[in-house]
Amino acid sequence: MHWIDPDCLPETSGVVDRFLINAEGEADGLVLTGGTEVHFPPHMGKAVLDAVTPGSAVRIRGVQPRGVAMIAAVTVAPEEGPAIVDGGPPKDGEARKAARKQAHAARVAMDVEGVLRQVLHGPKGDVRGLLLEDGRAGRFPPHAAEGLASILKPGSHVLLRGKGLTTEHGTVLAVCEIGSSPDHLRRIDAGPAHDKHGKPPKHDRSEAARDDAWRV
Repeated sequence: MHWIDPDCLPETSGVVDRFLINAEGEADGLVLTGGTEVHFPPHMGKAVLDAVTPGSAVRIRGVQPRGVAMIAAVTVAPEEGPAIVDGGPPKDGEARKAARKQAHAARVAMDVEGVLRQVLHGPKGDVRGLLLEDGRAGRFPPHAAEGLASILKPGSHVLLRGKGLTTEHGTVLAVCEIGSSPDHLRRIDAGPAHDKHGKPPKHDRSEAARDDAWRV
């Protein structure tokens, strides 16, 4: 159970424009029709998809990271039915692990290009990807965003290269290269293999695992 009482958090209402899918093929957020980004941990994804559809009204209770126009949701309430509350990842996550493994195996090499609609964030407001105007999305580890400020501007044309997955909620690409054209691509650095303690750095964990572990 999330340690924050959702009833004490501010509520935002809106209409769902589209869902956001992470590189493991799980829903981990949505965008409201006004452009507001809502992030929720992927262990909430199935319940949200079962209760909410694009075009339906939702009420969100959560927190807003400093300086970022997004909400890290603790509850997502559909127009009808009970609110979906972040109760933490299930103790038995074998089904989700199998689904992520299957999604990873289904990825294929892909080039995606289009006009950048908005950047996408993790629960603490760190930049982790982008959404194109046509609804396709690219994801990359948060450390990679530091050198991409000149590229990640809404309205700019971007080319993404990597391994992609298409689901019923859209196409998502695990980005390996990004730029404005084939002649101007920047490789996404995977980062160091280990930290000073000999352990994999946090950004090397899967996006789903990072968000499952997150608590405000």
